[in-house]
Amino acid sequence: MRKQFLAAMGLVAAIASASQAYAVERISAVHAFSPSLIYTQSFLDFVKKVNERGAGVVQIDVRGGPEAIGLPQQPDAVRNGVVDMAYTAASFYGGTVPERDALVASNANAIHARGNGGIDLLNQIHQQKMGVYYLGWFDSGISYNLYTINEPKLDAQGNLDVSALRLRSNPVYDAFFKDVLGAQPVSIPTPEVYSALERGVVNATGWTQIGLKDLNWDRFLKYRIEPSFFSTDMGVIVNLSRWNRLSPQAKKVLQDVAIEHERATAERFIDLGSKQRQEMIASGMRVVTLQGPAAARFSQAAREATWARMRTQMERHSDGLKNYDRLISLFNRQ
Repeated sequence: MRKQFLAAMGLVAAIASASQAYAVERISAVHAFSPSLIYTQSFLDFVKKVNERGAGVVQIDVRGGPEAIGLPQQPDAVRNGVVDMAYTAASFYGGTVPERDALVASNANAIHARGNGGIDLLNQIHQQKMGVYYLGWFDSGISYNLYTINEPKLDAQGNLDVSALRLRSNPVYDAFFKDVLGAQPVSIPTPEVYSALERGVVNATGWTQIGLKDLNWDRFLKYRIEPSFFSTDMGVIVNLSRWNRLSPQAKKVLQDVAIEHERATAERFIDLGSKQRQEMIASGMRVVTLQGPAAARFSQAAREATWARMRTQMERHSDGLKNYDRLISLFNRQ
């Protein structure tokens, strides 16, 4: 009887151990925008890839978008462990990680910055300053344009005249719009921009080279100003404690798929940006292009205003300007 009892106990322990070894680790996640937007679709594609590759190891459970947790609150929700993961714009936690402006002012993409160690450095900074793991810079290499309802005016030197613009803004644009263009923008969250355009609260906004039709803003916006400026700063952050508790196998699946997705979206979105530009022109969008020195001033001013903001905000932190020059170098092609 004693031998039978011990054998039974051993079997129970073996089953329990095997069950623990093969338990699927589940990651809760939210995304910044509605599912109709191309950026959210990109993230959901990443989730699908992880769940296929991670079958039996790790799975991502998507709780929803801003209807589940408000967009500005998502980064703190990840940091505080309310949710494990968020696909969000780094601009929404710039006060905590001012180094995120290296993404905004970049003239490169994730392929470049992953290859030279830039993203790894940004990940270390995220862990130190925010308590999150920066998994990947998704949908990179896409720039922004200004879009207006009415034909934009230029001054005698060919510079954009913003005096008649009621310009919608958010944290990513402010340094450029206010400090360089001299505008007094109205801060409006993305889900409320359609209504603001419809009611005439604003008559101009910045947006990326792709996705304008997804939002139906092209119903009102008829002019696109070039050259483009900035770079998208969409990425995935994971609560650091949750990341550290994951098995090596789960971490490998998540990181491998993230790096693959970085490359795939950077390559795909370059072509998509050109394609959607032509589609908008065919639908009646008119392009107004700044020329010569005015164009050069516009592009360079956007980057320098962003670097200046990063410098000012970094100086408020205990480690000061550590990595300032290095980040600019790693996230830009010389």
